[in-house]
Amino acid sequence: MDPAIELHIRDDLDDADLEALHAAAFGHPVTSTPWRRRLADHSITWIAARTDGRLVGFVNVIGDGGAHAVLLDTCVAPDMRGRGLGRALVAAAIEEARRAGCQWVHADYEPHLVGFYEGACGLRHSEAGLVRL
Repeated sequence: MDPAIELHIRDDLDDADLEALHAAAFGHPVTSTPWRRRLADHSITWIAARTDGRLVGFVNVIGDGGAHAVLLDTCVAPDMRGRGLGRALVAAAIEEARRAGCQWVHADYEPHLVGFYEGACGLRHSEAGLVRL
């Protein structure tokens, strides 16, 4: 990872900045998602990546209040991909989940991300079910 990029645990995020990053990373229109409220209400922790103050990466960790944590919204700015930032975010999220007492970290991902999550990040493949509501 580029040494100019810093990871921040439970960073004081701005809703508009995080929404812009999320929209760019996932290719959807910018909306007015209340990120700070969601993080405060539902997250074990979250990690932000910044370079020169600019938000360039993010991962959210939610949990069941016990042994299980789930990675959500892992994203890296398109111009910052391929530098190990995503891998560093996931590694930091796993470590923070461990510190919080979790024993399992789950992640749902699309087939084109198998190489990233299972290869680069070391997650083990598992079967899961999903229903779009």
